[in-house]
Order: sequence, then C-alpha cells, then structure tokens
Amino acid sequence: MPNLTGKVAIVTGGNSGLGFETAKAFVANGADVIIACRSLERGEQAKEQILKKNPAGTIKVLPIDLTDLTSLKNFADSFKSHYTRLDILINNAGIMISPFALTKDGFESQMGTNHLGHFALTGHLLSLLKATPNPRVVTVSSLAHKQWKISFDNNLCERERSYNRFRAYARSKLANLLFAYQLQRNFDAHGIKCLSLAAHPGASHTNLGRYMEKNVFVRLFRPLIERMLPSAESGALPQLRAAVDQTVIGGQFFGPSGFMELAGSPVVLKSSKNSYNTEDAIRLWKVSEELAGVKYKW
Repeated sequence: MPNLTGKVAIVTGGNSGLGFETAKAFVANGADVIIACRSLERGEQAKEQILKKNPAGTIKVLPIDLTDLTSLKNFADSFKSHYTRLDILINNAGIMISPFALTKDGFESQMGTNHLGHFALTGHLLSLLKATPNPRVVTVSSLAHKQWKISFDNNLCERERSYNRFRAYARSKLANLLFAYQLQRNFDAHGIKCLSLAAHPGASHTNLGRYMEKNVFVRLFRPLIERMLPSAESGALPQLRAAVDQTVIGGQFFGPSGFMELAGSPVVLKSSKNSYNTEDAIRLWKVSEELAGVKYKW
C-alpha cells in the first residue's frame, strides 16, 4: 500500500466486513476516511476499533441509507460541505439474497441497494471527483454476476410473485459491472482524468450472507464453512488493489487468483461476456438516471 496521506476516501458499508477492512487499511496508510453506513452506532464502534490500532488516524462517520434517494443526496451535500476533494470512492455496501422487499423509493431492494443507490451516490459526488487530481471509483461486484442477464422489466427486476432472490442478487451484481465499465467510457469520452474500476472478493466470510442463516445446511456446517472461507481481510484485497495500485488501467476488474476465483492474491480478471455489453450498459445508465432522478453533469 502506498502512503495515502492527504487523500480522502469514502467507503460505503465501512462499519463491517469488506468495507471495514478497506477502511482500516486506508487509515493505516494515512488517508482521511469517511465511513458511510446506516447505523451511526455501528459506524462509531468500527471507528473506535480501527483507531485502537491507528490512534493517529482520521475517521469520520456519516449516515447514509442506500435504500433512500433523499438520504443519498443529504450525505453528498454533507460531505461536500466538509471536503473539497474525493480521491477514492468505494461503492462497497450491499445486501445479498434477501427476501423480497422494496426500498423507500419503491425499487426491488437488491437492485435498489446494490446498484441504484451507488449509481445515485456517485452522480451526486461527481463534481468533487472532477475537481480532484486522478481520483478513483471502485465498485464491488460478485462472482454471482456470471449467473444471469440484465433485465429491464419492473424497475430492473422481476415482480414479487415471480421473485427469485438469487437471480435478483446476480442481476444487481451484473448491474454493478455494467455501471463501472460505462462510467469509465463516460470519463474517457468527456476527458475526465478519473478511473472507474471493479472488484469482487471471491468467497470471503462476511455478514453479507446473513439471509442464509436459516438454511439448515448452512447452520449445520457453519463452523466448517467459517474455517474454510477466506477472511474479510483477504476478501478486501481486490478492492484495495483497485483503489491504490499505480499500474491499474480504467475499466479493469480485480478478483482472487486462486481456484474458481474463490481466494488468492488480487489479479486482473475478465468478467462475464454480458458485463461488457455496451448496449445494455447504455440502456442501464439511461434507466438508472430516470429511476434515481440523478443526471450526471459531465
């Protein structure tokens, strides 16, 4: 990790799992870190834990709710009132295979949280990214993106009566990649010196899989699963490399190098063929601007 003194980084979901490990690594290397999360209490607990090992670190906790477009606008306004630069934006927070639910704005919750929330947040922060020398946006996807195609029906997902939570999760993670790659194309088209990158953690053990806790198989073999899965610290390495490696190129995708990309050191990978579909990416961008009510001002 390079010295990040003077850099400002936002990590959504920085209070736990991959986000916590990412925030911790940034603080340890001198960055000013903003933990963006729904619970201020859990955010402050994470801050306290990180500062125990890095007492000279700088961390601020700001509330954000990716299921609420008003909250996203309020977060961005609050951030811009305190900071004049944004070097690293980690679009990390998310939910996985959750039961059917709607966000506060009426979107299917997994697509609303994982994709639309981060799409809106990035758009609100675009002016600061443009004002910062060589900033980066890192969007965290998943291996699950390979399992499905994007759908533009019913606000980007199926209706409640046909809802499949695994399919909905896969679609939201594919949307993350379509967004990340199109964001880089837009940066390039408008001459903006910003990098958009993507990453996936492999099969790291975090609380993202909490909706599987009632599964009999998971409960029975949980001790074994926890021993076998890589740690959140290991799972955060791909997004950390995307955020700080000086040799990266915009539009790259990072993940573990090992068997089936489940674990290992972070390397550049190819995502699914569907994730590079420019027609889908452009259509998704247009639909996302309409749904989120956020027009990117290049």
